Amino acid sequence: MAKVELRDIRKTYHAEEIIKGVSLDINDEEFVVFVGPSGCGKSTLLRMIAGLEEISGGDLMIDGKRVNDVEPAKRGLAMVFQSYALYPHMNVYQNMEFGLKLAGMPEAERRQKITDVARTLQLDSYLKHKPGQLSGGQRQRVAIGRAIVRNPKVFLFDEPLSNLDAALRGQMRVELATLHRRLKATTIYVTHDQVEAMTMADKIVVLQKGVVEQVGSPLELYHHPRNLFVARFIGSPPMNFLPVTVRTLSENGIAVALDHGDPVVVPVLPGDSASAEAMTLGVRPEHIVLDPAGQIEGIIRMVERLGALTLLHVALPDGTLIIVQTDGDHGGEVDSAIRLRLLAENCHLFDARGMALTKLMRHRLAG
Repeated sequence: MAKVELRDIRKTYHAEEIIKGVSLDINDEEFVVFVGPSGCGKSTLLRMIAGLEEISGGDLMIDGKRVNDVEPAKRGLAMVFQSYALYPHMNVYQNMEFGLKLAGMPEAERRQKITDVARTLQLDSYLKHKPGQLSGGQRQRVAIGRAIVRNPKVFLFDEPLSNLDAALRGQMRVELATLHRRLKATTIYVTHDQVEAMTMADKIVVLQKGVVEQVGSPLELYHHPRNLFVARFIGSPPMNFLPVTVRTLSENGIAVALDHGDPVVVPVLPGDSASAEAMTLGVRPEHIVLDPAGQIEGIIRMVERLGALTLLHVALPDGTLIIVQTDGDHGGEVDSAIRLRLLAENCHLFDARGMALTKLMRHRLAG
């Protein structure tokens, strides 16, 4: 397989810069996911790596070789598209064979490769079927198989599960992750679905408006978001945000006052922005607990019973809505009053620029 390096990669359309200087290392055998909202540039960046979009600036390296001007077919990559892109008049075998025939591979070798890959993807009994006779998941496996038989250096996936229903997406996530471990393939995967990113990636790259906001493992981004954008984007249900005012600084962190509750001491380093009065406190739904003596009061506006857990949508006195995650047996009723306690050790503080203050425990571990 291969290592992929992006060095200050830029893309300009009609004098407007779309990709704004992305630098990134994708290591051999790593599964890297580009994630972000629509229009953030993730698919454009993938297409630049594939050679389907011209690189306006910077260097793209594959195994140490600059490939900016190398044509797509010679980069050693294979791409799987959202639309499957199968030939409808060809059967599964012929779809998987087509690229190998163009490359001049002998027939016996082609047959062996296709047979082996079809068995791996559980397509061996469908080789004579045409795409129209297959389910969405089977068609996606054919598209993946067509990429595998080429034995590429890098696999590129552009939102491959978007056209599938929720149950099939879950199944295909497991299949893709298992396939990656088996092939030990360098893989770059694009999605707007942060659940896909969290469950499949070794490393996530969060993009916004052509800029990399943060790179890290799924749990690193979940527990230590760099800024408000990443904190909002990573996590389902999303993090809650509350305006707070700084009260005191101590060796234990920053004491902040809520607009509608008692002070909370958040264990973070003061940093340069601690003198500011206004900040934003972030807390995930699972880090808010029901407590009759809690510092926040509210009214339950909606109850989502999901079986193993329950989500309470709670309105605070100022109208702010927050989500509280509790166990599935919770009997909360709509329009009933409730008191909540924030688990301060799990809270985050963001300054006026939206940047996260460093957690004390993480700072001590780093030291």
